Amino acid sequence: MRRVSIEVPHEGGQRSASSRAAAHLMFGMGDRIASTVYGTITAMATVTAFGRHTDPWRLAELVAATALVFWIAHLYAHGLSESISLREPLRPGALAPIARREFGIVLAAVLPITALVLGALSVLRESSAVWLALGIGLATLAIEGARYARLERFGLTGALAAIAANLVLGLLVVLLKVTVAH
Repeated sequence: MRRVSIEVPHEGGQRSASSRAAAHLMFGMGDRIASTVYGTITAMATVTAFGRHTDPWRLAELVAATALVFWIAHLYAHGLSESISLREPLRPGALAPIARREFGIVLAAVLPITALVLGALSVLRESSAVWLALGIGLATLAIEGARYARLERFGLTGALAAIAANLVLGLLVVLLKVTVAH
């Protein structure tokens, strides 16, 4: 039986600066797992909610707009929370680190949007583009589960549980799509 392994970007190591930057953009690094998972689920839910009734261009716009709106909402909500906990007024300068930390919400939408644009350009059938966008979401969730397990130094069982937990959440979104589509 052939062994299968999933390569997950390392947080450090001896990779080139460009490969680290690409991994950072696509999968987040360090404490960016939460925003990437949240953004992925948001993108998948948007595709699920509107995928059957919207052309791929419009769907790509909806996914992008939803990601931006949720990112802004997170930025503001976290800013308020930190302002209250620090007992200081909310200042624009305090939002910059939060904006960077939560930007994974927006970045998680990039690959699903790309799949939808391929459908809009007729490179893929529209339905294939929607399913590819959802598949990209599931793959991202699996990678984030594996990253979390690596960062927490889980063994194989813990890693599989972390990946499964992320995938179950994503599959619930896909199940919703299948249920709503029929």
